[in-house]
Amino acid sequence: MAEPLSAPTRFENPVDAQGHVMRPVDPHVVVLVGATGDLARRKLLPGLFHLAEVGLLSSFHIVGTSLEDLDDEDFRQLTLAACREYARRPPDESAWRHFAQRLRYVRQSDGPAALAAAVHDAEDDLGVDARRLHYVSVPPFAAPDVIRTLGAAGLAERARVVLEKPFGTDLDSAQKLNLIIHEVFEEDQVFRIDHFLGKEAALNILAFRFANGLFEPIWNRQMISHVQIDVPETLSVGNRAAFYESAGAFRDMVVTHLMQILAFVAMEPPTALEPFAINEEKNKVFRSMLPLRPDHVVRGQYEGYCDIDGVDPDSQTDTFVALRCEIDNWRWAGVPFFLRTGKHMAEGARIVSIAFREPPRSMFPGASGVGMKGPDHLTFDLAESAKMSLSFYGKRPGPGMVLDKLSLQFALSETAAAGDVLEAYERLILDAMHGDHTLFTNAAGIERLWEVAAPLLADPPEVHLYKRGSWGPRAMHGLIQPFGWRLPFERAWREAPHDDAAHPAT
Repeated sequence: MAEPLSAPTRFENPVDAQGHVMRPVDPHVVVLVGATGDLARRKLLPGLFHLAEVGLLSSFHIVGTSLEDLDDEDFRQLTLAACREYARRPPDESAWRHFAQRLRYVRQSDGPAALAAAVHDAEDDLGVDARRLHYVSVPPFAAPDVIRTLGAAGLAERARVVLEKPFGTDLDSAQKLNLIIHEVFEEDQVFRIDHFLGKEAALNILAFRFANGLFEPIWNRQMISHVQIDVPETLSVGNRAAFYESAGAFRDMVVTHLMQILAFVAMEPPTALEPFAINEEKNKVFRSMLPLRPDHVVRGQYEGYCDIDGVDPDSQTDTFVALRCEIDNWRWAGVPFFLRTGKHMAEGARIVSIAFREPPRSMFPGASGVGMKGPDHLTFDLAESAKMSLSFYGKRPGPGMVLDKLSLQFALSETAAAGDVLEAYERLILDAMHGDHTLFTNAAGIERLWEVAAPLLADPPEVHLYKRGSWGPRAMHGLIQPFGWRLPFERAWREAPHDDAAHPAT
């Protein structure tokens, strides 16, 4: 039987999403489908190595499978290179040696029998209590074949399956994929992952809203003017052109990440921090969303996209999307939610910005500066640095009544536990191993989002070209009027919390 990694855990009594002390992870065979892909190299393999290195994953084997013609040693070298490039610190030689012994590879062309043999061999080493975690990191069109392969290999028993987004490409494909999945797996075995929900900063939205009595009374249409969720990326599509041609920015980012974050912002208080309660409140938000109007959507494509190998020279695939959506319920009726994301943009960021309604200004003199820098904002930075800022007007010291924009800020880096943060994929892989669905999406919510998206998918507006390194096509400004996009910030986040000379984000 395989010996556990020698590295002790850094985390004393870690707790799960419900606040329960987490039990040790059962012995696991991780079947990583798409093991040579971009996501596996950047996130999954370094994440699994980190979980093993800190002792949260001790008794395991990883069986990688993909289209590439590799052997076990090739896969180990690929994983080592990925960890050296993307892990949070260079692999320790001893920890890497233990980890590498647990890596093996099966070519997809060798069929279900070869995959089953590799898994059973690993289970013989781990013992009778070993569970299976199948991580399916493939494009939507390939997912049905992977599910059928796992079924044909007899690997559904004692198993959980993690499915990457986007889950389908429209309502019909999502429903068909659900039917295929349920031919092999029960619903409680299925974990539809959206890594934005595993971020510390995203979870902090729930903590901020529901653990404090200060904000819930003003979290509604009477006090909030509009909400922006903004996820620009500096990256191009890179070597994902084939996937991107079948998906585009809307399917890849909006109907997945941005809509899930919207649900965290807009949901009613769940009855408990448990999977059914949280997913039910999120699904209520999705059921209340009005269908997306094509005239409330701006699609863009960065210059040079059509020159990439594998891209149709006349492609109308969107690499940028900005849209307005509305939630027709008692709390949010009349409050627009503006979502924006794109590739090859000026900055990379993950921002949720809540703009509060402005009070009457009649009591202040015209030269006071009140309202000159926009409304008060509550801003969540969902990047790994995890920051929050609450901006407001205050009197400038000195004679007269002159107002300045000030802010209160909090950063995860300021806490003693900053070093204990798990990267989003690490947290969600661990949750899936424990069978915890709290931070995963479900079939009903996904299918409802595709229903909301149906008018846009049926009649998409034309794509506007935009320059690489810009903030997107000009048409996006008309979409958000009479408001303006918060990014780029006029003032930067305060880097040093106690430096009074620093300029806070507003």
